[in-house]
Amino acid sequence: MFHKAILFSLGIFALTGCDAQKKAQMTTTTTSNDQKNGMIYLSEGENKFLKEYQMNITFKGISEDSRCPEGVNCIWAGAALAQVEVMGTTTRPVLLNLASIDFPSRNYRQADEFNSYIITLEEVTPYPKAEGAAALNGKYKIGISIKKAGASSNPTTK
Repeated sequence: MFHKAILFSLGIFALTGCDAQKKAQMTTTTTSNDQKNGMIYLSEGENKFLKEYQMNITFKGISEDSRCPEGVNCIWAGAALAQVEVMGTTTRPVLLNLASIDFPSRNYRQADEFNSYIITLEEVTPYPKAEGAAALNGKYKIGISIKKAGASSNPTTK
């Protein structure tokens, strides 16, 4: 009787392990729902392999969010600084700091180049509320676009 309970438990663990692997595999590949209007959307901590670009991309998080909260009058609009790690199939990981706006005096760039592609931060959500950006930790989502370098003349790239 005891052996049957152990075998039954092992069977349940094996089945739940298979389901977890399927879910993990689904989040690491890009589907048509992940890309809308040429944008790739990532939640904080999410990792995706983009076959068409032969690169792995991870949204590490927001290191700074000084955007003016909704309903508050501010002197300047502020910026959000996203840390995005990219790695090609034959390269080491590179951490890009992409800003929601170009602001050269603070070394904020909205786009950067990696493996002959221009990666541009197009969108950062949600927008901070009056209680501050600290309440948004772990809840951020970004939208990025990737274009072949040379396809556009963007002066913000390296």
